[in-house]
Amino acid sequence: MTEISPRRFLRQGPDMETSIAPPAPVAAHHGPVGAAKIEARNVNVFYGPKQALFDVNLDMADRSVTALIGPSGCGKSTFLRCLNRMNDTIPTARVEGAIRMDGENINDRGVDPVLLRARVGMVFQKPNPFPKSIFENVAYGARIHGLASSKSEMEGLVEQALRRAGLWAEVADRLHQPGTGLSGGQQQRLVIARAIAVEPEVILMDEPCSALDPIATARIEDLIDELRAQYCIVIVTHSMAQAARVSQRTAFFHLGRLVEDGATEEIFTNPRDTRTHDYITGRFG
Repeated sequence: MTEISPRRFLRQGPDMETSIAPPAPVAAHHGPVGAAKIEARNVNVFYGPKQALFDVNLDMADRSVTALIGPSGCGKSTFLRCLNRMNDTIPTARVEGAIRMDGENINDRGVDPVLLRARVGMVFQKPNPFPKSIFENVAYGARIHGLASSKSEMEGLVEQALRRAGLWAEVADRLHQPGTGLSGGQQQRLVIARAIAVEPEVILMDEPCSALDPIATARIEDLIDELRAQYCIVIVTHSMAQAARVSQRTAFFHLGRLVEDGATEEIFTNPRDTRTHDYITGRFG
């Protein structure tokens, strides 16, 4: 019998507004450590007539960190945005191919991208807290998705998310102060807390440390290492050292194509393709 994921995509039928009610709180679905959570097959992306990605095939493991590396403009962020259908927001964008999460193609016409993005959290390059209090930043998504039925339940959810993001001890006595008043590193951890408050299964990170100082970067990297025990994490980074420190698998992109992927240690010590070797050793990029 086929296993049914406890959190399915919200689907829309042709003659109804939605086919099911707003989702109730459920535990994230996880397979065995190292099993593929997301499978991309023959993914092509076009922006108008320009093709940005060519036939990308990549598996991203559950409870593991996959790093996407490569020079600027090579398609890393474009591919990352495919994983939660952020490219849908670009009128000229077209995505072909299949991206399966727990076996279900997220690009199917019936898949609701709003619920998909509850399952797939996103952390951007620049910290982007809402102009709200620290508490309301974390509670925002949980309110939308109906994940707390009372004030005390919401308070517990916010505290848990801030603890998991390693921020609770620093903000517990100022939860009702603006999130924008935090330091850059604290803001990024607040954004991560906001993402994990809705109990996602996947966390996407697009150069999450590029705007941070070395101390804040180290805190975020430690946090990523802790979170990978619970999530499938996919991170875009320009830092070879960061990819080596935080990831278990690495995928190298060049000119819109996936050149190779594999265990991070293998990619960095014994790459199969000369282009990977040249990039890692600084010959171009």
